[in-house]
Amino acid sequence: MAMTPEARVKNSVKKILQSHKVYHFMPAANGYGRVGIPDFICCVNGRFLGIECKAGGNKPTALQKMEIEAIIEAGGTALVVNEENLADLAKVVEELKK
Repeated sequence: MAMTPEARVKNSVKKILQSHKVYHFMPAANGYGRVGIPDFICCVNGRFLGIECKAGGNKPTALQKMEIEAIIEAGGTALVVNEENLADLAKVVEELKK
């Protein structure tokens, strides 16, 4: 089965996180959990990081935006990653590791 564009972004994010030895998990998106939670929940040097993955021109939903804002308001870091800004994720991880 061919991989979707968003799945390719998620695989790239996973590789970046693994290369930096970042603790992470992907919450199950099966309809039983909280809607809008980022695709990746991470802990980088004791700091919270939420990552929402999108492909192409796709944008976060209203609920995803609310979760991202709540994470930031709580003192965590949250970002939306696509094919064009994967390098930014690596920079954020490096900064959080300091």
